[in-house]
Formats: sequence, C-alpha cells, structure tokens
Amino acid sequence: MIKRPIFDAMKHFYSQQNHSLHVPGHKHGSLSQLPPVFREVMRFDLTELNGLDDFHHPEEAIKEAEELLAQTYGAERSFFLINGSTVGNLAMIYTVCRPGDRVIVQRNAHKSIFHGLELAGALPIYVAPDWDEQTKTAGHVSFDTIEQAIHTYPDAKAVILTHPTYFGVVSTELKAISDLCHQTNIPLLVDEAHGAHLQASDLFPQSALSIGADLVVQSAHKTLPAMTMGSFLHVNSALVDIERLNHYLRMLQSSSPSYLLMASLDDARAYLSSFTQHDMHTFLQRRGQFVEGLKTIRKLEVIEPNDSLKLLLRVPGKSGYQLQTALEKEKVFVELADPYQVLIILPLLKAAHSYPFAEIRSCIKSAVDHLMLLPINEMELHHAAKQNNISEPVLSFVEINRQEKEWIPYMRSMGRIAAGAITPYPPGIPLIVPGEKITMGHLEMLEDYIATGATIQGEHRLKEKNILVVKETSEE
Repeated sequence: MIKRPIFDAMKHFYSQQNHSLHVPGHKHGSLSQLPPVFREVMRFDLTELNGLDDFHHPEEAIKEAEELLAQTYGAERSFFLINGSTVGNLAMIYTVCRPGDRVIVQRNAHKSIFHGLELAGALPIYVAPDWDEQTKTAGHVSFDTIEQAIHTYPDAKAVILTHPTYFGVVSTELKAISDLCHQTNIPLLVDEAHGAHLQASDLFPQSALSIGADLVVQSAHKTLPAMTMGSFLHVNSALVDIERLNHYLRMLQSSSPSYLLMASLDDARAYLSSFTQHDMHTFLQRRGQFVEGLKTIRKLEVIEPNDSLKLLLRVPGKSGYQLQTALEKEKVFVELADPYQVLIILPLLKAAHSYPFAEIRSCIKSAVDHLMLLPINEMELHHAAKQNNISEPVLSFVEINRQEKEWIPYMRSMGRIAAGAITPYPPGIPLIVPGEKITMGHLEMLEDYIATGATIQGEHRLKEKNILVVKETSEE
C-alpha cells in the first residue's frame, strides 16, 4: 500500500463534512465564482487545523511525509518547499554564510542563487563553466577550476553548483568535486532543480545527493507529478547546521502553506518511491520509439543529452524561437527556446500510463514543414567569449547599492560596471550580473538574444536600447 500521509489526513478531514469558520475565505469553495471544476478542488484548500498538522512545526502527517521523503532519497533530513526551489536556494545560502563571507558559485547559476547571495550579503567568487558543444549551452565547472578556486580562496564558506543543467547535461566530475570540498571542510550546495526524478532508477544519472552533496534542492514540479512551486530540500551533512536551516525555512516560507501543494508533493514522493524497473524499461522503450519517429522528420535534428527526460530539437537555418512559434501554432508547447533549439521535457511515465506521442510527432512534423517555407536565418550566433575561470565582481552587492547609477546605451557599455542583472528567461541564467564589468562577449550575446526575439528579464530598458550601470565619477 502506497502511503501518502498528508493526502490521507486531508481526505479524512474532508469526509467529516466540517463547517468552516476559519480561513480561507472561500469557505470550501462555496463562495467562489470560478467554474465547478475549480470549486471542487477548493474543497481541499485547507489550512493548519487540528488533525492536519503544522507545516512549520510538524508533528503528525507532515512530519511522517517528510520522513518518508528522506527515506526515499537517502537523506538525513528532507523538507517540503512550498515556495519553489527559489526558497530552497535562499535558505541554503543563508544557512552556510554570513555577510561578507566568500562563496564559490557557478557563473551560470539560476537567478535565485544570485538573489540569495545579494540578500545574505555574501561575496561571490564566480567560476566559469565549460562550453558543452553537443547542447550548445554553458555546461559544468571542471574539477580543476574548483580546485584552483578553493586553493585561491581557502576561506570560502561554500561551493554552489548546478546539476544537471537545465538542458540535461551531467557532470562527470561532481563526485571528485564533492570529495575535494569535504577534504577542505567546505559544504557543497547543489541546485538540482531538474533532478528530482534521478532517484527513480539507476538508469538515470546519479543525483548530487547520492554523490555526496551536503545540501540539495530539487523542483518536484519540474519532472515529478507535483504542482507548480512544489520542491524538496535534502540534507546529508555534518557540515550543515540543520536547525539553522530550519530557522531560515520558517522565516522565508509562507506562514499560510497550501495544503493542495503539500498533498501534491506527498503524492510525487509516493509516485517516485513506487516507480519500478519495469516502469523504467517501459518508459525508455516508449521514449526510444518517439525519438526514432522524430528522426524521420526531414530537416529536424534531435539531440539527446545525458538525462533521458530531456530532448533538444533543431532545424538548420532556423532559430529555436522560430521553431517554438511554429510548434505553438500546432498546439505543441515546449519548455523553452534559445537561439539554437527548443528544449522538450518528457513525462516520467509508468507502464500503466499512456501519452499521445504519435499525435505529438505528427504535430512536430507539420510545424517543421511550415517552418521550412520561411527564409533561411543566416545570422551568426555568438556564445560568450571564454571568461576567466575564476573571477570576483568589481563591486559587491552592498557596494553597488551605495553607488549612483545611470542608464546608457548598451552598445556603449563595454568596460562599465553593471548595476543590474540581464537574464534571458527561461532558463533564468543571468547573462550579466551586477558588479561585473561588461565585455564585448556579453554585448554580442545580448545582441543575439534581442535579434532572435528572446524574453529578457532584469533591470533594463532594452526597448530603448539602454541598460543600468554604475555612474562614473569625475576622477574616473
């Protein structure tokens, strides 16, 4: 029997047909003007009542569910996150460092990592990733680079890495990096937002948690059947103060947790723990048939990264944004597009499940056929020029906040110090981070993103072709 303690407690509470004289104000959906299907769900939108436990001080169903989560992943302690992996990344950083502490961080980390460093007042030491030619994306940081960074900054309070990448690339050196960190008593923090499913089978790449990372955050909603914003945080370390971590989770997470979201996390954990080798072999067989079908589509290139839940699709002479638009006209919505390709995230199917792969393949073929009628895109794309393997920003986050700033045309910004982040989204990896000097490589990539129609977040006025920089003084 599959145990889902939170769901079971909610189901029991609902069966009692209790009268609501408490929040939320929709009163079991009875006051909602939404369609019936929404109101049915809202009957389970409960709050912290007797019999439903307390999210921030769990003693009953939530405690049991988190203990089952830790058992499933082989962690010392695991937590449900109701504010996404973002809150997990923030809590990890607050746990291991204090204002002014140095932290070695992967340069192509998610924007939430940079936000956490800024909020905590930490001093980032950026380590540059290698370029992954297969996926045409920034990949992982090499062992040699991490070793050099630790040697140069032995007072660093943590190493923060991403694994696997958004595009499904897996580092072959993560175990060696973990061992090195532990030899020097530096905790390894891993943003594993796209790796919650890795524990399902040994036919997937190894999770950072099983390799030896001290703190690992996973987005259950990305690759497991959890609701959006549902994530996990795992601890396996003698270098991390769990009570300090718990303190920041209580501080950073909502005091009004969504029980619907927690029930979906409970269910996602149960789904993973009941995923069998038969399920895995069936999934791989169906995936293989889908991939072979895609490869028969003329002009479509299919790239298979390390993680078998991910696929990349390219059409020569067309940008990923053009392919994304063509696919959406056929009612196929992908995870993201970049100048080269689109990224597909496949469902982690069990043997009992079905999925319309044949229909999707037909839609993709129609999209590619229509796309080939468009003119060839001959724009040369740039990826960032090789940066220094290890670098410190010119100004810290605290120093930037004290400086005067000004808007200038971005094509006149080379050599200036960035005062705001510029982040193509998705995947949410900053192209330019506050405090660093803007290079020609940055500007070439920014031009490419703009020309190909990418969505760009951050502090910018790109419609006026301006970006925010630190104002130069007269002495400069």
